[in-house]
Amino acid sequence: MPEIGGHKLKSSEIVPSLLAVQEVEDVLEGQVSDTAAIVADVAPAFPVPCDTTEKTILFIGDSMLEGLGPRLAAYAEKNGHTLYTVIWYSSTSEVWGRSDKLRHYIDTVRPDYVFVCLGANELFVPDIANKRRGYVKKILADIDTIPYVWIGPPNWKPDTGINGLVASEAAEGGFFLSDGMHFERSKDGAHPTRSSAALWMDSVARWMPAHSFHPIRMEAPAKASGRAKRIFVHQPSEK
Repeated sequence: MPEIGGHKLKSSEIVPSLLAVQEVEDVLEGQVSDTAAIVADVAPAFPVPCDTTEKTILFIGDSMLEGLGPRLAAYAEKNGHTLYTVIWYSSTSEVWGRSDKLRHYIDTVRPDYVFVCLGANELFVPDIANKRRGYVKKILADIDTIPYVWIGPPNWKPDTGINGLVASEAAEGGFFLSDGMHFERSKDGAHPTRSSAALWMDSVARWMPAHSFHPIRMEAPAKASGRAKRIFVHQPSEK
């Protein structure tokens, strides 16, 4: 592990901003030949400059996307992005982690940005850190170097650790904690109403400029909802 001034650079597995990478290259010029080995050791300096270019966005997750997806689509339309949504009903990190669907959609859509919303169906899994950590790691490994935001579930009761698990594995600035927010709920008591889900997505958009490790342009749209370029739907029985 490389050293600067006698201090070891601690690995954080975080994709750095270009500015941070350049700073390390300047300091270590002539000392380290493999810049890629250094990139993973540098945390971004927040706030990270906003990327204002148009993006192809992939949004994957469970049934929570029924509420979040239309609002994100409105953001995409407003800001010149192209959105593809994949709803896998009743899915969990285990379901996605055991499948090759995420890699399939990444290879097909070739997104510049990924949003994930998973965890609502895992709020009460016992010993979840041991049972699901490998699957969370697999999802993040499939995303690889693509910038992302994992939107945590909208807790209606205290969870057994899914939020802490994802937060511990995601890159700094890659996890949005939804627990603790107020939601108007549908009749099932779990899903936010459409209007509440839209406000939820607004909260994510407001959070990104100061806290995301790769914020993109997310100016608030006047339209309440929009339409993704394409919506893919999978049922619980699929593998």
